[in-house]
This record gives sequence, C-alpha cells and structure tokens, in this order.
Amino acid sequence: MDLQPEELQFLTIPQLLQESISIKKRSPRTFYLITLSLIFPLSFAILAHSLFTQPLLAKLDSSDPPNSDRSRHDWTKLLIFQFSYLIFLFAFSLLSTAAVVFTVASLYTGKPVSFSSTISAIPKVFKRLLITFLWVALLMFAYNAVFFVFLVILFVALDMNSVGLAVFAGLLIAVLYFGVHVYFTALWHLGSVISVLEPVYGLAAMRKAYELLKGKVKMATGLVFVYLLLCALIGVTFGSIVVHGGGKYGTFTRTLVGGLLVGVLVVVNLVGLLVQSVFYYVCKSYHHQTIDKTALYDHLGGYLGDYVPLKSNIQLENLEI
Repeated sequence: MDLQPEELQFLTIPQLLQESISIKKRSPRTFYLITLSLIFPLSFAILAHSLFTQPLLAKLDSSDPPNSDRSRHDWTKLLIFQFSYLIFLFAFSLLSTAAVVFTVASLYTGKPVSFSSTISAIPKVFKRLLITFLWVALLMFAYNAVFFVFLVILFVALDMNSVGLAVFAGLLIAVLYFGVHVYFTALWHLGSVISVLEPVYGLAAMRKAYELLKGKVKMATGLVFVYLLLCALIGVTFGSIVVHGGGKYGTFTRTLVGGLLVGVLVVVNLVGLLVQSVFYYVCKSYHHQTIDKTALYDHLGGYLGDYVPLKSNIQLENLEI
C-alpha cells in the first residue's frame, strides 16, 4: 500500500497493525533470521525463567533454617540466576529493537537489506540504545519509588481498616500504573526508535519522543496497553499450565502448550517492534515533519561506515510497506 505523508497521521490502530505486519513481506528472510536469532531467545527466556526459579523458591520455602548452609546456597543460586536473567533480558531486548528498527528504516530508504548488514550495524546502534535505556532506568527507578510508597500506604491503611485512606492510595496506584506506567512505556519505545534513526539519544531522545507523542498519546497508550495485556495473559497462562499445572496436566500437554505460548509471544514481540518502528513515521507525519531520505540513508550508513548518498533528495513521498 502506498501512503502519502498526509495520510499517515490518520491511520487507525488496525490500519497501523496491518501496515506493520506487511513490512515482513519486503524482506522475509531478514526478519525470519532476526526472529530466530534474537526475538525467539528473548521470548523463550521471558516465559521459561520461571521453570528454573520455581524449584529454587520451593527449596527456600522448605523447613530448613534460614541461616543454614543449604539455604544460603539456594539464595546465592537464585540471585545469580536472576541477575543473569535480567542481563540477558535487557541485552536481547535492546538487540531486537536495534535490529528491527534498523531493518525497517533501511527498507524505507531503499537501502539494501540483509541479515548480515543488520548485525554489522547493531554494535553502534546498541550503544545509543543502551544510553537511552540507562536514562529510562533512572526515571523508572524514581517512578517505582513513588509507586512503592503508595503501595506501603495501601497495606498500612488496610491493616488499620482505614477505608478512606485505602481508597485514596488504591486510586493513586491505579493512576500510576494504568496512566503513568503505560505512557512512560510508550515514551521509552518511541525514544528507542529515535535513538536509532536520529542523531540524538539518551535524555535528548526522550525529550524528542515527548514532543512527537503530542496528539498521538491515545493511540500510543492504547497500543502499549494491548501489548502489555497480551504479554500478561500469555504469562499467566504459561504459569498456570506449564509451571504449576503438573498435577492437572501431563508432560506432553504442558510441553505442547508451552511451545505454543512461546510461539505466540514471539509473534507479539515481533509485531510490537514493527509497530513501534512505523509509529515513529506516523508521529512525524502528524507534526508535519518531513523525513529526508538522503539524510536518513546516510545516517544508517554511518553505522556501517558506508556513506553513499542518494542521487536526489527524496522526502517522505511514499511509505511502501
């Protein structure tokens, strides 16, 4: 489908999803390899980590004294595993984002696309995304601190049977999660795309994302909410059937369901990354900001040490996806 710049800003969420999914058809082999090497390990780790932590947690709940050698050993293993899991999760999340955003932008500019060129560009893209993520982590720490304070207030109010205080704290927690958390996640995702496609990153990319989100907040928060809801449903189903369903379901059923859920999460993560890549162009169109394909082409080529300018200065004429 050919879209004029003025048409991009009027895309509905279903149309945005359709356009995002159709991008895979322009370079199916590249997206297949990205999915297999980056998105699949990420999705598998998200779901499967509970299979390893659950036995350790069960041991810690046993009757052994908390200060025993066995208990300390189990706590050490749990902490090491959780730390390794978080490092793996963040690394593959950033790598997947870098690969998909770079590939979509390359297709948009007409730059030759291959899995090898994408992998070659990732080191420099990863550095920019990492700096942006560190700023996001700092802001999220402040947000979580406020969230924790009101959570403590809620528990204290419930313990004291203070209905008014409990309702007040509960409402603030709901606003913080369904409002601030979802919006901040949308800001982070758009900032990640900007870190790859524009010569800004870190706090500057977050400021740019804040400006671009104006007028498209409802669409952005709607997309993020649906994504988080789907991930939560997949996680809950995996936990109830695969992790804790040993007494109700056989090994074959649990393995089959687990494999299917990992596959579903892979699709959800891939589509989510494609959507956030296209959503960047939607926001640019809404604010009537033209995209110089030559400059973008050169910017992407800079990640490869390959500055080859286009013969003409083409600006957001058609987004063929």
